[in-house]
Amino acid sequence: MRIVVSGGTGFLGRALVKALRANRHRVMVLTRRPSGEGEIGWDPEVTAGSWTAAVHAADAVINLAGEGIADRRWSAARKDAILRSRVAATRALAHALSEAAKPPAVFLSGSAIGIYGDRGEATVTEQSPPGTDFLARVCVAWEAETGAAAEVTRVVLLRTGVVLGRDGGALPQMARPFRLFAGGPIGSGRQYLSWIHLDDWVSMVAWAMLS
Repeated sequence: MRIVVSGGTGFLGRALVKALRANRHRVMVLTRRPSGEGEIGWDPEVTAGSWTAAVHAADAVINLAGEGIADRRWSAARKDAILRSRVAATRALAHALSEAAKPPAVFLSGSAIGIYGDRGEATVTEQSPPGTDFLARVCVAWEAETGAAAEVTRVVLLRTGVVLGRDGGALPQMARPFRLFAGGPIGSGRQYLSWIHLDDWVSMVAWAMLS
């Protein structure tokens, strides 16, 4: 398959691109700073560009673009960047898909279980209403931008929890205090943490793409 991945140079994207290429898929990565073969420059703030040709020729498009959630303090400017980066990238890709003469068969777009907010012990499903905190509002706006794509192709919203792996994401930061013999409960120690291993996340995305 011909697959386009935005955010393919990040923690999740690198693992996914590696696995897809190992399975002989032809993968093109959209990135602000292309540096090698298989990478295409793009500006997610602009809904048109040479990168749209790759999207129009793809069998599947996977959107993982967005500023990191846990790598910096959430100042007002950082929160704005987290929101804007996700909305802009999804909007640009959905617009490109809507204009394709033959749209890709599927558009997989990142999201998060943060859309439900803090529900404590409550059971939630895909039909549960969104929460009201910052991450919930981000996810609602993020998912809403897939609307243009949903009119022309199958859309999969990847509402996952924290993805854990040795080489990036949250786990190294969580483990650092313990390596310094200063580890202990995070916050109250009573909050829920829904997580998935990186290998399982990659397998899940590949399965959703082909289903």
